[in-house]
Amino acid sequence: MKKIILVLINLLVLMACSTDDKATETSVEEHPQGTFGYDLGFLQKQDSNLVVLANLDRTAQIIVSAKYQGKVFTSTADGLSGRSFGWVNYKAFSAEKDEHMNGYGGENRLWLGPEGAQFSLFFKPGASMEFENWHTPAAFDSEAWNIVSKNRNEVVMEKAMNLINYAGTNLNLKVERAVRLMNKDQINELLGADLQQSNSVAYSTENTLINTGPEAWNEQTGAPCLWLLDMFAPSSQTTIVIPYEKDAKGKVATTDYFGQIPPDRVTYKEGTLYFKADGKSRGKLGIPPQRAREIAGSYDAANKVLTLTVFNVDREGTYLNQEWKLVDEPLIGDAVNAYNDGPLDDGSQMGPFYELESVSPAAFLRPGEKLTHHHTVIHLTGSTSELDRIARRTLGVSLEEIQNAFGE
Repeated sequence: MKKIILVLINLLVLMACSTDDKATETSVEEHPQGTFGYDLGFLQKQDSNLVVLANLDRTAQIIVSAKYQGKVFTSTADGLSGRSFGWVNYKAFSAEKDEHMNGYGGENRLWLGPEGAQFSLFFKPGASMEFENWHTPAAFDSEAWNIVSKNRNEVVMEKAMNLINYAGTNLNLKVERAVRLMNKDQINELLGADLQQSNSVAYSTENTLINTGPEAWNEQTGAPCLWLLDMFAPSSQTTIVIPYEKDAKGKVATTDYFGQIPPDRVTYKEGTLYFKADGKSRGKLGIPPQRAREIAGSYDAANKVLTLTVFNVDREGTYLNQEWKLVDEPLIGDAVNAYNDGPLDDGSQMGPFYELESVSPAAFLRPGEKLTHHHTVIHLTGSTSELDRIARRTLGVSLEEIQNAFGE
């Protein structure tokens, strides 16, 4: 009898798994572009091992791909017909490999930094720091990662890497990455909120960097850092909101990474930075750790979407400069970044999209040691009164203040 029961249990498990897999199948033709269903159908054609994490009623779903560098491609709070929150660069999948960067998109991807300065991972030793010499390492640009484990709510991946930084240091390392879909109780606990009317989707990422080489990383050899970048689909009414410590010393933000951001696109009001995220003007800014708080967000007034990112900030940590030049202080950098895409000088544009980013401190690790950085993404949509309440509680400002930040 026990054997019969075990056989029946195994059959039920197999049936459940089969049903779950079938439920994720969709077609691009079934859903219009801009929906989660469209992106799911498109991405299933690119990656036969695509992982879809979903809650029980499948309203909250996220798409994860180990083939495409362990990234979360996109998410939805309203099932297949709901808005797709991530930005997917459809044309990149059929294009020839790009020697500089293969921009497949994805609303949460993991890179390693620094991008520039004396310990850059993107420029060969001695190369001038200009676009012609800028190359994203294949290990986190185009190579597949390994799936360690997965279930309905979690996927764990890993990738061994060998990198050489601008200082000529050989870095042997491994990155372990877990992506976990969160339920409403976990969202409420994290935000100290009580979601009632709004639809939501949220996921946490746990990213661990391990020194697998024989030598320690220090201030002379340089060290990598974990860098999480979220690419979201913009609208003409999207504004990035970054609370900061207004009483801390030093400048609030670096706003000239790709040329000075015009004053009609970035403004500061009582401990909050506002940055237009319409995908129409290229600009990047960064917040240093002494100013940074452990949250940033955006509000899309056109689609009534409040997005929050929650991450680690170590005010005592050493953050790396990522500017494309040799600097006097390579060990002084940003903990939080934001980017708005826009046309290049020749009129071409990869997006439009915008980014919210968080960075870990430098991984000054001895052999076998590890550094972990957490980064969580939350999308809320629905009742504007509830979104307003959540914005006030988490970002410290109302939806009206966000919408009127630039006096428009």
